[in-house]
Amino acid sequence: MTEEQANSNSDSSTENATATMLPPAKKPVRTPPKELPQYKVLLHNDKVNSFEHVVRSIVQLTTITPDQALQNTIEAHTHGLSLLFITHRERAELYHEQFMSLSLSVTIEPA
Repeated sequence: MTEEQANSNSDSSTENATATMLPPAKKPVRTPPKELPQYKVLLHNDKVNSFEHVVRSIVQLTTITPDQALQNTIEAHTHGLSLLFITHRERAELYHEQFMSLSLSVTIEPA
């Protein structure tokens, strides 16, 4: 079969084909992402850990500055409790475990 015959056969087969009209595709409706529930990470005073250990641990585990960590430590010592920050639940749980591994008393609760 020559090239012209092959082209001729392919042209005739496309001429005989019927096109099926499909309805336009519907765009999926995008719902905005839901905000994750927020949780407080609370530092509690204890009689075991030194100020230095508490401040160093806060700075080591978080993005809190040394000055702010000292303020949080003083607040926990004075008032028994200090709010370190608010974050989503999974991260709050992770921080809780990390602080506990350093012998610090930290709890989380819904914000």
